[in-house]
Amino acid sequence: MRLLAAIGLLCALAGGAAGQRMAPPFRPAAVPGPAPTGPGAERVEVPGAPILGMRIPAWSAPIASAILPGAGQAVLGQQRSVAYLALEAFVWLQYFKDQRDWRQQRAAYRDLAATVARSPFTANPPLGDWAYYESMEHYLESGVYSVSGSAADVQPETNEGTYNGAMWLLARTNYWPNPAVAPPVSSPEYQSALRFYESRAVRPEYRWSWRNAQLEQDLYRRTINKANDAVRRATSDLGIVLANHVLSMVDAFSTWRLAASRGPGSDYRVGWTVPLP
Repeated sequence: MRLLAAIGLLCALAGGAAGQRMAPPFRPAAVPGPAPTGPGAERVEVPGAPILGMRIPAWSAPIASAILPGAGQAVLGQQRSVAYLALEAFVWLQYFKDQRDWRQQRAAYRDLAATVARSPFTANPPLGDWAYYESMEHYLESGVYSVSGSAADVQPETNEGTYNGAMWLLARTNYWPNPAVAPPVSSPEYQSALRFYESRAVRPEYRWSWRNAQLEQDLYRRTINKANDAVRRATSDLGIVLANHVLSMVDAFSTWRLAASRGPGSDYRVGWTVPLP
């Protein structure tokens, strides 16, 4: 709904850019000096609207709008500058709100993972990356890192229903001629699969289990989804901000060029009128 409302407002602004006349401060004023030669020649200047006691040149309006939507329209003395500024402020406020929501939901699912799924294995679990927490959403258990219990002699998890077991199955599928038949441990195929497993398997300090805590895992999934929704909203907000900058810049440039084609312009412009027979 927020995106549709913003698109509607941007379209309304675009329509206003096409149909609104120039405000009085943007009327052309004649520049004294030698008259240009040629039939129908004309030279005029477009002054910008005064802002804080200073007259900003009209040619700078597109640059001002690219930096701050509505600033170029203010330079050109157009009332719709307020709409661009209001949209910019509103969307940035929404962006910061969505960022705050995302941080809150991220803290919530991390805390839930640490106090429920990871607490049986470590008292002070380290933080994981996004892929790690996403894996906790899809697997009931991580499984052990090494069945032997030794990191020096890794024997991968064989329970394919766990995350580590699934990684070992993937490693065997990728590197063994037959995933169900183990080649010699010293063979290149076995060692390649083992390296693949070691690079992806969950280490002991990251081990988890949602067993007998399915309700908590469901809550964890919902919290993850809320965090994802907040990220998507924040990304949408940035897209609207970018569109507002671009539209305001194009609006200012088009208005300035339209005025220049009628005569106004900060620099001299020479034009000719050719009568048709």
